[in-house]
Amino acid sequence: MILTAVDLEARGLARQLGLASVPGAAWPHFRSGPVEVACVGLRASALADRAPKLNAATLVVSAGACGALAPELAEGTLVVPEAVVTEDGRRMATATLPGVEARGTLLTVARVVTSGADKARLFIESGAIACDMESAVILDWAHTRGVAAAVVRGVSDTAEHGVPADLAASVGEDGRVRTISAVRAALSRRGALRDALALRRGTNAALAAVAGALARLARAR
Repeated sequence: MILTAVDLEARGLARQLGLASVPGAAWPHFRSGPVEVACVGLRASALADRAPKLNAATLVVSAGACGALAPELAEGTLVVPEAVVTEDGRRMATATLPGVEARGTLLTVARVVTSGADKARLFIESGAIACDMESAVILDWAHTRGVAAAVVRGVSDTAEHGVPADLAASVGEDGRVRTISAVRAALSRRGALRDALALRRGTNAALAAVAGALARLARAR
C-alpha cells in the first residue's frame, strides 16, 4: 500500500508503475494486483476516512516528495530513512525494504517549510536529512494495525529553498491541487512563475526516483 499526500504524486506514481484507477473512486486511488496507490491528503488528514476503501496490506509505504534539510541532497535524490522523527522528539523505526538501502532520519513537521533559513534550523535541531508532513502519521496508523511501514521519498526542493507559501496554499487539505489558485499564485508576484516551474521540475525528479525504487521493491517482494 503506497500512500501519498497530493493527488499529483498519486497519479504520477500510478502512471509510472502501470496501475489502473479504481472504478468509482472519488479520490485518486489506483491498483494493480497487490500494489495499491492512494492519496490521503496533507498531513495524511484523509487517511482515516479513506482507509475503509483500501485493501489489507502487509507493507505500507509513505511515498512522494520531500524537502531536503541536509545541504548535500540534490533534487531527485532518493530518501529512504531508517527512522522518522517528530518535532516533539518521538522516533519511529521504519521497516527494512529488500533491494532499497535506508539511511538517516526524516523529520515530519506540521506545516510547510517556506525558507532555507527554517530548513537550516530544523537540520541543526533534529539532525534529519529531509522533511515531510505525512510520514509520522502514516507510520503511526500502520503500526497501530500491526502492519510494517516504511518511507520512500524523493527530494523536490533543496536545503537552500523552501516551498513558497502562496504555492503551497494551492494544495487543499485533501491533497487536490486547486488549478485556479495555482495559476493565480504563479502570476501574483515577481519570481512566482520561476518558483512554480522549479518546484514542478523538482517534483518530477523526485517522483521518478521514488517510482524506480518502488518498482524494484515490488519485484523483490
